[in-house]
Amino acid sequence: QVQLVESGGGWVQPGGSLRLSCVASGFAFSSSLMSWARQAPGKGLEYMSDIYSDGITTYADSVKGRFTTSRDDAKNTLYLQMNSLKPEDTGVYYCAKGGARGHGTQVTVSS
Repeated sequence: QVQLVESGGGWVQPGGSLRLSCVASGFAFSSSLMSWARQAPGKGLEYMSDIYSDGITTYADSVKGRFTTSRDDAKNTLYLQMNSLKPEDTGVYYCAKGGARGHGTQVTVSS
């Protein structure tokens, strides 16, 4: 079955950077569309980014130019490089394949 395990979250000051990872198993990762989403405290799930099997990426306007999604198909791993972080980026970050997602990793941006 699909398994997704996120890591790399933590606390960072505004303007800082974090790199999230998501190790995938149980499906053909290299041919799969993968996504990142986040859930801020008290809010619903918000789409962040997609990456297609050919490496093409899309981003939500709120993170475009600050976040970069990449993948390493040899390692079945998805990445999210987050730069210029803002307090409103605080939340639980999930990687997803279709309707499946992992348990998430907490990102807190505050001074």
